[in-house]
Amino acid sequence: MARALIVQHAASEGLGWFQEWLPAVGLDVHPIHPYLGHRVPPSVEGDALIVLGGPMGAYDDERATWLPAVRALLATAVDDGVPTLGICLGAQLLAVAACGTVQRGEAGPELGLGAVDVPEGDLLLTAGELPVVQWHFDAVTELPEGATLLASSKHYAVQAFRVGDVAWGLQFHVEATLPMVADWAASDAEQIRGFLGRTPEDVVGDVADAQPRLVAAGEELARRFAAIITD
Repeated sequence: MARALIVQHAASEGLGWFQEWLPAVGLDVHPIHPYLGHRVPPSVEGDALIVLGGPMGAYDDERATWLPAVRALLATAVDDGVPTLGICLGAQLLAVAACGTVQRGEAGPELGLGAVDVPEGDLLLTAGELPVVQWHFDAVTELPEGATLLASSKHYAVQAFRVGDVAWGLQFHVEATLPMVADWAASDAEQIRGFLGRTPEDVVGDVADAQPRLVAAGEELARRFAAIITD
């Protein structure tokens, strides 16, 4: 079975559905937790790399002292042609590692159920409208040179991109389970009320209602990512 190295930045942003989906399609997952002191290797120890989200920013090196090592790992993975997936913060770190730019999102945060438009699909993403969970305050504002833009949303132009042939950044979450979203909503209740004018319960309810569509879309993406590694 192929092995994927997982970098997790916070207890609240784990593998979620990926813990079930990836092994089911032939990908063994090996998470490391640098916030608990785990070593971040200089190169990918395995066949693929997945970098998850987190509450810190892509440049918050004082808050999360392991971020320079993660950016270096991502840069090496791109150079080595290792299949790579960055999610939310992971996508922002991938952009920065490849000399792109991340800033505070001018349109405000995207929190809760959303949709992104994929004009033309590739190996990972199917063309069309993709239902997703959004949970970000920062955004990729300048793609790395040579990167391919794959998806946008109503508020942000960069929602998915590819660096090289097999490294993808997804600003959105496809792995988020309903309990994960409920946890995030409780933590960011003030921001939900202030920025969105809604309640955390409303935001969680939207995601709950959309679970069949979210699960189908996320599972297909996981299957495609595993196929890139194992085929």
